[in-house]
Amino acid sequence: MQSAIAHRSLLQPKSLGDALKMLRDEGPLTPLAGCTDLYVNLNFGTLTDQRFLNLWRLDRLRAIAVRGKVLSIGALATHTDLIQSSLVRKRLPMLAAAAREIGGVQIQNRGTIGGNVANGSPAGDTLPVLAAADAVVVLKSANDTRRVPFTAFYTGYRRSVRRPDELIVSFEIPAVRGRQWFRKVGTRAAQAISKIVMAGVRSPSDARIAFGSVAPTVIRVPRTEAALTISDNLETAQHALRDEIAPIDDIRSTAEYRRRVAANLLARFVHETSRG
Repeated sequence: MQSAIAHRSLLQPKSLGDALKMLRDEGPLTPLAGCTDLYVNLNFGTLTDQRFLNLWRLDRLRAIAVRGKVLSIGALATHTDLIQSSLVRKRLPMLAAAAREIGGVQIQNRGTIGGNVANGSPAGDTLPVLAAADAVVVLKSANDTRRVPFTAFYTGYRRSVRRPDELIVSFEIPAVRGRQWFRKVGTRAAQAISKIVMAGVRSPSDARIAFGSVAPTVIRVPRTEAALTISDNLETAQHALRDEIAPIDDIRSTAEYRRRVAANLLARFVHETSRG
């Protein structure tokens, strides 16, 4: 019997520039880093990709820094890096909270924020945080750099605007004003895929709310946000939320359960971020 890696090849770039040239000249290639998702597909025999680009050694993509008023997080920053970063804990504590609930220590040490986003699962725990924080995805090719608002990054289930010759190199998060909030509902707090996940930011002038596992992609809920901002009425906001989300029945939960939990999470968000 052939092994799971028979006929597969791995390219080893020495720098970001080298990696981008390989994508341009030797593609199609599948980028990989921590492999926490890719290896699952490999073990299940569902991985169809044949040629891979190893990014793990590109330390340039691990930086977490503040540039001007913007928090920049490299795509190869691991979940452990996010948990331990004083900049993340100070400026975006809901991201550190999300990272703490992703798998166990081994997964946190290997899994990267770029991989979580590139994987595109609507249950990805960091995705609602980035959506609620108005993050920008920085994409780079051998010839160009472009910045895409996170809310415009996904085009469908596990599909995005990233081109085959581009890499996600970092995320830029403007200063977040307001109280930040994150909750994951799963079979367990960690080492379980989210049944539903929510992140939000609330200030006296606005609310920004994002959900995962209630649609084909992570979503913001603008009508719910507007209801909280304009009327500050929870019942009105919950009614808007039920119309904005489109959960499904799957092996982890039912659509009706997700609708009820989403409404309950919204209530907790409002209560725990209330003025005063």
